[in-house]
Amino acid sequence: MTMTESAMMDTIRSLVALAPRATGTPGGDAAADYVRGRFERAGLATQELRVPSFRWEASECRLELGSETIACAPILHSGLVSHEWTGSASHRLVARVVDIGSGRVAAHDVRGAIVLFDLTFDMTLAHTLPLARYIHDPNRRMLRRDVLAGRNPYVTSLARVMRDAAAAGAVGLIGVLRDYPDSRRYHNEYYRRTLFSLPGVWVTRAEGRRLRHLIDSSPSEAALTLTVERRRVTSRSVIGVLPGRTGDAVMVQSHHDSVGPGAVEDASGTAEVIALAEHFAARDPATREKTLIFVTFDTHFTGYQAHQEFARRFVLSRGAPWRIVLNTTIEHIGLRAVEGADGGFADTGETEPRGIFLNVNPAFALRIARAVRENGMHSTTLLDATALEFFANGIPTDASFTLVSGVPTVSLISGPLYLYDDADTIERIDRTQLVPVARFFARIIDDADARRGGLLGFIPRRLRQLLPRGRW
Repeated sequence: MTMTESAMMDTIRSLVALAPRATGTPGGDAAADYVRGRFERAGLATQELRVPSFRWEASECRLELGSETIACAPILHSGLVSHEWTGSASHRLVARVVDIGSGRVAAHDVRGAIVLFDLTFDMTLAHTLPLARYIHDPNRRMLRRDVLAGRNPYVTSLARVMRDAAAAGAVGLIGVLRDYPDSRRYHNEYYRRTLFSLPGVWVTRAEGRRLRHLIDSSPSEAALTLTVERRRVTSRSVIGVLPGRTGDAVMVQSHHDSVGPGAVEDASGTAEVIALAEHFAARDPATREKTLIFVTFDTHFTGYQAHQEFARRFVLSRGAPWRIVLNTTIEHIGLRAVEGADGGFADTGETEPRGIFLNVNPAFALRIARAVRENGMHSTTLLDATALEFFANGIPTDASFTLVSGVPTVSLISGPLYLYDDADTIERIDRTQLVPVARFFARIIDDADARRGGLLGFIPRRLRQLLPRGRW
């Protein structure tokens, strides 16, 4: 049996042992080798999608105000000349500090200044409720006021502040992690639409208070130093295939790369993909109507170049080898955490509330809701993504690029507070939900295999092909 808690935990431990699994690093290459080896041993035909991406590193990061040194960490991917820039740069700034708090850059004169701002996490669980089509919360763990007010760490004010500060003539940023526990290990993503042209650093909430006290008591210029290197690397996304009798295909995906330990993000999702690949590979292939494609992506943290190329090559291209009629994506099987009394991350022992974005036909959506309930996937909301496939931003999951390319999608994701932190360790895995999630997706795949592929989406395939696709 491959879809067991112990088997998936073994996979997660193996992947965490390779961390950090960053794109273009030995750990990233080892993770790709590991996934490919597991696929091949299960009997899948494998290939790799190798796509150029970037590796950003900071060798020096320092912040000083007068004679005081403030502990800091780099804002990842900051100090870039252009989206395609590679090379080395040493940013050494001495400038006044303009504190905008959580306000707008436009309300201040920041020309020639270092902007001090509070990073805000702008999306609560309650914000997703207008998209809700079904909520399974039998023990009312999710609909409590404190849980609904919880904020995820990936929809933030960073891109807006960076963009506005650069446009207003600022020279650098200091971000106070206002909504975060006492940690500077916040590994932000590279938001591909916003160039992080200004060098920047993170400070904790306590360090932010200290910095503001120093500015108020004896105003002086701050010295910010950030030395960065960015080089072009080759990403490695792994594809495993179990052929079916038709050209229609069902896709199962997650991502294997990480910046820190990456237990929940996304060794947990990768373990689910591997378990499902082994589960279906053990079946008699004569019972399978549709081809099954299992993918673990790279470039999740460096710009999603692999995801875009996959969509171009395997969805949008007229020469694509398959007709992908359904995408299933699995991310973040983790426990909910809050800020503890000591300022760190404290586990609650509860499942992190999660959403399943979908844009499938109503009958399929009803069967998915039934599968959520019958597999014991509590704290789960079905979210309507039908309209979102027509917007360039798509959905905040790894499935976004196939979604906006016209593929019906069932994409599970959650946003625990520690997701971008080195605190994303084995202990954060929601072990009791590993098997329910795997059984749920196995059931969805079987359901799709028994149906006409062109009718799985909310909009039938023939009509969908006449509408705008692939805009990102």
